Amino acid sequence: MNTPWTDFLTSEGATPDGAGIRFTAAGAAPVPSGDAPVVVPLVHLGVIRSRGEDSATFLHNLFSNDVKNLGAGAAQWNSFNSPKGRMLASLLLWKEADGHAFAVAADIQPALLKKLSMYVLRSKAKLTDGGVETVLLGVAGRGAADLLARSGLPAPTAPMSQASAGDVRCLRVGQDDFIVALAPERAPEVFRTLVGGGGRKAGTDEWQLAMIRAGVPLITAATQEEFVAQMLNYDVIGGVSFQKGCYPGQEIVARTQYLGKLKKRMYRVHVAGDDAPAPGADIFAPEFGEQSAGKLVNVAPSPDGGFEALAVMQTSCAEAGDVRLGSPAGPRLSFLDLPYALP
Repeated sequence: MNTPWTDFLTSEGATPDGAGIRFTAAGAAPVPSGDAPVVVPLVHLGVIRSRGEDSATFLHNLFSNDVKNLGAGAAQWNSFNSPKGRMLASLLLWKEADGHAFAVAADIQPALLKKLSMYVLRSKAKLTDGGVETVLLGVAGRGAADLLARSGLPAPTAPMSQASAGDVRCLRVGQDDFIVALAPERAPEVFRTLVGGGGRKAGTDEWQLAMIRAGVPLITAATQEEFVAQMLNYDVIGGVSFQKGCYPGQEIVARTQYLGKLKKRMYRVHVAGDDAPAPGADIFAPEFGEQSAGKLVNVAPSPDGGFEALAVMQTSCAEAGDVRLGSPAGPRLSFLDLPYALP
């Protein structure tokens, strides 16, 4: 459905690209990182808002992290799981004056809003489609914090924190990765200010690449119910609290943490080729033969050619190093560094 915001993006050279957009003026391939911070309309994300005096308790009882103790100046990664502990959604959650808001993949947002609303019952909390009143912009890359400051926007100083100025909220989700949340009517003005201040307008792929390099996964429709939180390194990036009470799937998540060695983890990989692999594509290794040893989570074009991806696979396969995409004879994946150490 067309909106003034999408009409504006079209006038700026944006065209649909799968679940996101690209800017025709930017060319077909990503520009090497470091030339300028990118400014990305995060149309591949949807927002859900929770309002009411029971908002914190309501969300705390559903999600994997400690929502009750989330500070006003903080943000947190979170997950909503099936009773079997499999992730139905990955969330970026932050506190607001009258409740909370959280960002999820746009392709699962409507169904997730409907499912979460079924849990409200007598709670004094109300869930709404936050996308009606909120637009998200991503600002990422070297100099992103300076660009925000030059543009008169708040720039939180620490990762997983937030700051507000008037009706604009900014969340720092990585060392050089920021999300700006603002009203749709303000979005064109702020977008042009950021670009005019030295930012480079960029499409969804470049934000995905930034998140892949940060080691932060996004659950989409293609990967729902595939992974337990620790498989996606949520225990490493701070997406799970092991001190809080029960929530859907909590028993499985806790058992995975405390009993035995985790058999699967998420890694950052590169795959050569011109055809983009799809999230959810199977991974194979010699020790598993024709049986899948894992799956791709998120994929983005690499400035150096081919594609970078986050991939969940058997740790033994990653240690052996011979991992293939699509079939046992498929292209070989090469391993890249994550910005954090795995346990």
